[in-house]
Amino acid sequence: MSLLVTGSIGIDTVKTPYGNSENCLGGSAAYFAMAASFFCPVRLVGAVGSDCPFDLAEVFAGRDVDLSGLDIRQHSKTFRWTGSYLEDMDERKTERLELNVLAEAPPKVPAAFRNSEYVFLANTAPSLQHELLEQIEKPVFVAADTMDCWIAEQLEDLKALLKRVDCLIINEDEARMLADEQNLIKAAEGILRLGPSSIVVKKGGSGSITCNADADMFILPGYPAKDVKDPTGAGDSFAGALLGYAAQTGKTDFETLKTAVAYGTIVASFTIADFSLQGLTSIAKTDIDSRLETFRKLIKF
Repeated sequence: MSLLVTGSIGIDTVKTPYGNSENCLGGSAAYFAMAASFFCPVRLVGAVGSDCPFDLAEVFAGRDVDLSGLDIRQHSKTFRWTGSYLEDMDERKTERLELNVLAEAPPKVPAAFRNSEYVFLANTAPSLQHELLEQIEKPVFVAADTMDCWIAEQLEDLKALLKRVDCLIINEDEARMLADEQNLIKAAEGILRLGPSSIVVKKGGSGSITCNADADMFILPGYPAKDVKDPTGAGDSFAGALLGYAAQTGKTDFETLKTAVAYGTIVASFTIADFSLQGLTSIAKTDIDSRLETFRKLIKF
């Protein structure tokens, strides 16, 4: 089934204990699309400025990613982010942020994309996510991401959006903040009452918790990755594989979501092994499937 992602495409500069990567490709839509393309065709909607140094057609060559929704704005500048990670790689510090094109009106969804059945609203202002969702005719399954600044500054807009979202994918700190509840299980239950039928709470290297409105719960540990060079984009890669698998199967029942979350965990483990998208561009679907089978053996008892 058709899968659409709308989100950022950026120029990143990343510093970690394992090296630096300057002016590399980043952004939620880029990571998501690359990860999802292992499973199904992807429609990308995003905007860049005339200063964008990347040939995205070349980046996604050989991948089934439709770039018809890419808006190249001649009088704008591309989103830029500079950040660094501490020794344990769990804490990230934003050193410089230039919204540029992201501070402008969002790109329009092409007419040919408006029949998309699966939709991922990557992290941006909830009012913009809502505006983009309005352009989709009859989505079957909508997932969204958010972050602490929107919870703090645009809570009512976010709550309105959650009434139209099937799945919220969020990290543990944001879940606690949104629900105003420190207990993570209670926080997830509280967020489900706001509208989504399911929620996936990401816990970084510790794994994830998936819950739904029927009180089903799935707790999955993180993959024991040996190589962790750059965690940037891991969450968006996780979401890309999750939605990609669901769209591939055409199902969103809880058993399907459990497998989708496992695939998300595995794909994220490849993302963090290198800088930018190199951890994903250097592998094939067979590598993902092989690691998933290893993972199954590790958690079976």
